[in-house]
Amino acid sequence: MKSKHSFRRTPSRSVLAIALVGCMAASMPGFAQSANATLRGKAEHGAEVTATNTATGLSRRVVASADGSYALVGLPPGTYSVQAGGNTKTVTLSVATSVSLDLTKAPEAPAGDATNLDTVQVKAPPLQEVKTSEVGTNISLQQINNVPQLTRNFLEFADTVPGMQFTTDSSGHSDIRGGAQQTSAVNVYIDGVGQKSYLFGGVSGQQQSAGNPFPQLAIGEYKVITSNYKAEFDQVGSAAIVAATKSGTNEFHGEVFGRMTNSDWRAQTVAEAAPGGGDKQKTHQNEYGFALGGPIIQDKMHFFVSYEGKGFVIPDDPVAVVNTSYLNYADDLPASVQAKYGPITRPFNEDLYFGKIDWEIGDNDRLELTAKVRREDSIDSVGGNTTAEAAKINKNSEDRYDLKWEHYGESYFNEARITYEDVLFNPTAKTIGSQSVYTAGQNQNNVLIYDDATSGLSIQHKGQKGPAFQDDLTFNSFSWHGDHVIKMGVKYKDVELTQSENSTVNPSFYYAVTDGGGTADIPYQVVFSYPYAGFSPSVTTKDKQIGLYIQDDWDVNDHLQLNLGVRWDYEKVPSYLDYKTPQAVIDALNTQDPNAPDGQTFAQTMALGGIDMNDYISTGSNRKADKGNIAPRLGFSYDFNADQRWVMFGGAGRSYDRNLYDYLGLEQVKGALSQYTISFLESGACDTLVAQSCVNWDPSYLSGINAVSSLVVDPTSRSGTEVDMLNNNLKTPYSDQFSLGLRHQMGDWNTSATLAYVHSKDGLAFTLGSRYADGSFWQDGSQPWGHNATGLGSIILGDNGIETKAKQVLLSADKPYTKDSGWGFTAAYTFSSAQGNRGGDEHYAFDAGTIYDYPLINLASVPKHRLVLTGTYDLPWDISLSGKLTLATPQPLNVVIDTNYSSDQTPTPASLTHLPGQRFLIGGPIFGTRQLDLSLSKDMHVTEAVTVQVRADVINVFNWENYSSYYYTYGTNNVYSPSVAYNDTNTSTSYSPPRTVFLSARVIW
Repeated sequence: MKSKHSFRRTPSRSVLAIALVGCMAASMPGFAQSANATLRGKAEHGAEVTATNTATGLSRRVVASADGSYALVGLPPGTYSVQAGGNTKTVTLSVATSVSLDLTKAPEAPAGDATNLDTVQVKAPPLQEVKTSEVGTNISLQQINNVPQLTRNFLEFADTVPGMQFTTDSSGHSDIRGGAQQTSAVNVYIDGVGQKSYLFGGVSGQQQSAGNPFPQLAIGEYKVITSNYKAEFDQVGSAAIVAATKSGTNEFHGEVFGRMTNSDWRAQTVAEAAPGGGDKQKTHQNEYGFALGGPIIQDKMHFFVSYEGKGFVIPDDPVAVVNTSYLNYADDLPASVQAKYGPITRPFNEDLYFGKIDWEIGDNDRLELTAKVRREDSIDSVGGNTTAEAAKINKNSEDRYDLKWEHYGESYFNEARITYEDVLFNPTAKTIGSQSVYTAGQNQNNVLIYDDATSGLSIQHKGQKGPAFQDDLTFNSFSWHGDHVIKMGVKYKDVELTQSENSTVNPSFYYAVTDGGGTADIPYQVVFSYPYAGFSPSVTTKDKQIGLYIQDDWDVNDHLQLNLGVRWDYEKVPSYLDYKTPQAVIDALNTQDPNAPDGQTFAQTMALGGIDMNDYISTGSNRKADKGNIAPRLGFSYDFNADQRWVMFGGAGRSYDRNLYDYLGLEQVKGALSQYTISFLESGACDTLVAQSCVNWDPSYLSGINAVSSLVVDPTSRSGTEVDMLNNNLKTPYSDQFSLGLRHQMGDWNTSATLAYVHSKDGLAFTLGSRYADGSFWQDGSQPWGHNATGLGSIILGDNGIETKAKQVLLSADKPYTKDSGWGFTAAYTFSSAQGNRGGDEHYAFDAGTIYDYPLINLASVPKHRLVLTGTYDLPWDISLSGKLTLATPQPLNVVIDTNYSSDQTPTPASLTHLPGQRFLIGGPIFGTRQLDLSLSKDMHVTEAVTVQVRADVINVFNWENYSSYYYTYGTNNVYSPSVAYNDTNTSTSYSPPRTVFLSARVIW
């Protein structure tokens, strides 16, 4: 029998001091985005409050203070029997929530069934979190198990949260976006550990992937916080997603599943269904996996393991001339290329493993060890204007390990962990050889089709690996003008980052195509990369991160709670800070500008255009890490009647994200390989034969890189080399967040209405550094491409400056499913007014001189109105029906208006908002996305302990065509009057998949 300890409510000064010093001296990081729950409330004075997990036996205790208040912290999500004196209540705690339970009142009858994370069914009303300033919503295991789903990516259900979008493109790549910011601003925390990709942002391993970041079988539930999160959250600018994994219990439970679809079970894609689309491509999707959990030692030690696999052949964008300005050239390409037009497929394979062991050491200590392994490979970057031969092979691998120790003290809770991660993105060439690039005329920028081989630019090696140490300390027994739960943390992380891109293989030969005249017999130029002496196209650095935070959740009285926090983050990236601009580049900038009057250097030309090149020349000691990342997080909630029925909440805070290493490493990577462009003589195409510029054509050059590299006369020359230069004073991107809302509980219903405003700044953008001789950026309708410093290629400048503003109305209603009621329902409506100076995930900006010259326009990634409804209803004979309806107005189309229609005779970024729409059952053509998904499942109870479930999911039941590609014009006769029409040809794409039926089976025990 376990011994019981009564803990004092108020800590002594010595205990508090020792704990504080120990926390701060531990040099461990505060990736403290804990998945655990906090239970607060009132009990009888001096009563011992005990919470016992009904499935695992985990037990935590605290003594109520003089006024009866108590706080139990660090409780893993699940169902608990909570006891105080003779009063016992059974409740379910959700992930990352802080909820209230009054133990002074007599127990109430259970409200219905609640599903624990470990699949044990216990009668327990789920406690709802209402007294928080966060703008967030919980996703339950019941929703994950029942709502129709396309991807088996657990993040797909975040789509049901106001302000969130989960999208899957026609290539199967999935993205999750919060508000108007880039997808890289999201962070996902699994069991308290951030899954951030330091190369690409967002969730690690999701770069160009149709896979899942984590096995869905291992996810118990999660919470989506769209803004005003507490100080424990770091490296996030938009949404913070906190997930808890399943654990083993005192009983053995498991599951085996299989899920499949193929081309016979889906309708044609919009490209296949269009005239000339051809027959339906042969595709299939197979998904399978298992999970098993149970006891190692009853009430003490448990295990949980899971595996999920995918084997896909999926449709991709059809191969076509997608440059809408040159569609007439499509029939002038070689017959061998035209034969490749139309729908295309690509394979994808993934294996995901997860394991977990938890061990209760005595009454107050707990160890937890987890491991995740992910492997995937696929053919990618195919379709559109890229044929199958010119595609690449993507390889993603990820290994993560986490050892966590939790100690429950008399009046505090400490959580310490050591983690290790190894993530690699490693695309390679599908075809080695010479790439053929067909262009409209002799203009390499007007690409029609890529064929024959993969570009050397596609070969990359980018990864992050290393350990992290973290510690978080929570005081749950501090009273001063009310009751406080104070949490603080410190982090240290040492991660090796590698950035490598571009290879010397696969030269690209450019062929001119003439409208009505066919394709030239020989290429007009070849473009290839060759090493620059003394430099490497790969850079590796030791990234060091330190973070500190403190958070106080202060119950001032029964009505008012204040959430007060602040965090500070510091990151040191040596490859950026210690980088020295090559002397050859500095010399070229300070020599005669070949396009300017005598005596005017290239740097002086830049100065005429408002650019001081000294801002980008690094000496190795003039760059400093950004130490000013102090982020206050302030919030409140006010319970009008102290009964959690009507609660007003609001907050204001700042959150810092990070500069991605995929950008920070470009200075070294781009400058290591000289890019050579050599023209070939054909009927006087070259005025003279100039070494490394223009030579006679020889068919032997098509044999590959060894043949064309012989044309390089001086390998020490930087001629043609792109030179990327980062600002010496880069800042960390951040967002300022403000919200005010009202929550209401009415019977079984939970509703919320929120006004939210998020202003993000300092996103990193790359612009063209060249200028015309007079300093201007536009002349005769074109940028100064080719106006380079002597001996250099294009200069690309990296600066902070991407900015977004999002004003949103967020409405939600939720009636949780219970077995007694037999139904559940959620509604999420978002109104967005979203502007920015760079839409979607774009970071290159070559249509204006600097990023600050871009106007704020309505962003293409955010529809103005979006409504998502889900529901589950129990039918007779253990049959369940679930559905999801998504409706959204058309997303704006971001374009660059050419000089003929621009008021100032320069190309101008603009947003086309009057896009065509379609009607939904009744009403006008106002929707750009309409999708209804349905699921029907049947449970067959083989024995009392074994259930077999068969299920059918129908995605896009009505096969609505939600076109995402358009034809547009700016007007006629130089009068700006834009018009937009659907592209409904065999080159069209869609926001949603065609009607697709998935069949699945589960065996649960």
